[in-house]
Amino acid sequence: MRDCTKFYIDGQWVDPVTANTQPVENPATEETIGHISFGSAADVDKAVKAARRAFETFSLTSKEERLTLLRAIQAEIANRKDDLALAVSEEMGAPMSLANGPHTGLLAGHCQTAIEVLEKFEFERQDGPTLHVWEPIGVVGMITPWNWPLNQIACKVFPALATGCTMVLKPSEIAPFDAYIFAEILDAAGVPAGVFNLVNGDGPGVGEAISGHPDIDMVSFTGSTRAGVLIAKNAADTVKRVAQELGGKSPNIILDDSAFTKSVMRGTTAMMGNSGQTCTAPSRMLVPHKRMEEAKVAAKEAAEGVIPGDPKGNATIGPVVSKAQWDKIQGLIEKGIEEGATLVAGGPGKPEGLETGHYVKPTVFADVTNDMTIAREEIFGPVLCILGYEDYDDAIRISNDTEYGLASHIMGEDIETAKSLAKRIRAGRVSINGGYDMNAAFGGYKKSGNGREWGEWGFHDFLEVKAVMGFDA
Repeated sequence: MRDCTKFYIDGQWVDPVTANTQPVENPATEETIGHISFGSAADVDKAVKAARRAFETFSLTSKEERLTLLRAIQAEIANRKDDLALAVSEEMGAPMSLANGPHTGLLAGHCQTAIEVLEKFEFERQDGPTLHVWEPIGVVGMITPWNWPLNQIACKVFPALATGCTMVLKPSEIAPFDAYIFAEILDAAGVPAGVFNLVNGDGPGVGEAISGHPDIDMVSFTGSTRAGVLIAKNAADTVKRVAQELGGKSPNIILDDSAFTKSVMRGTTAMMGNSGQTCTAPSRMLVPHKRMEEAKVAAKEAAEGVIPGDPKGNATIGPVVSKAQWDKIQGLIEKGIEEGATLVAGGPGKPEGLETGHYVKPTVFADVTNDMTIAREEIFGPVLCILGYEDYDDAIRISNDTEYGLASHIMGEDIETAKSLAKRIRAGRVSINGGYDMNAAFGGYKKSGNGREWGEWGFHDFLEVKAVMGFDA
């Protein structure tokens, strides 16, 4: 039983101003596995004051000092990798192979990327008579989700540290234990007091206090579009910068070529990873109308090869994160059936033999039209929608017919066609045949957010630009 009821503020583990202990559930067993405290505006205020004090000195540190700090953090991450993986698996149900692989790997990867970017980053540039200086924006409030918890903490905290900012983090109350260990890592690495602060809690109690706090200069949020809108509205009165990575409903255009069956199977399997709880997941598969029946056969085979089960065993996917999430997914599966989509695999209810835990059957719908609810709303579960297109122009039209624009995918052997189509998709990220790059800009168009994270792109959100004119005198 984990006891994580203290907050990390000003370099110390402290009790909340008002006790408010809450249980944390293991979604695979539905049992309480530990407790955290839900904070309040008073706790946020303490953390912000600590971060504001620390900013006065940390903002003046040299690049070399911050590189030394990041390398120390990197070493501590390696020391705690197993602890982090176990926490992620227990709190959100990720299979240990996934928790030990991508989940912890992304944390280490973002740290290494921040080091490499910082080594080359120039914070000053002479432009004729003017010196342009990139300076840390100040105190940053960070609100992160439960689906890739370490990744989203990492791609905010490391660039902020690298650029000289101080911060207050509110991780998800559903999956908070990895963040607690992360705070221990930063403490062991010697991060100065007040530079990093952790306050647990929910949106109304802590998230609102962060987004509206007058002494927070920026809010970096990852989560649902609905919550992002509320955060932006709450931040408006203090005119702070708001960077958001929000929802997605990513298309996956399967090219009409000889790799078709392989691409459909690969796309189906990719959709199911992390139990479908990935904002960039290829949830809308687009195939030629004339090959819809082929797609059904291939997708069914791939979906039936995805085995849900105990995260500590050999399962492909674990449960979804909570009963509320399970209920939402079930409602959308029922909606798909009601609206006339063809159920190819999976369906409502729990997989056989998995009555305990929030498990969802790997589900595939075909003959989906883009006006159906399951094609419009982010399901955030292992549910794939297959839509038909007439030609590539039609595929682009369908791909862009969404309020989201976070990511998109193209799969096939005709790389030149894939490159051409990629330029026409309205999304912040396009992956051709699973292409991946830790330095690639990450962020969305439309209701998928604003700002960019990852690599050098992630540094700029945390910087202000000062122009000093007459500097050549």
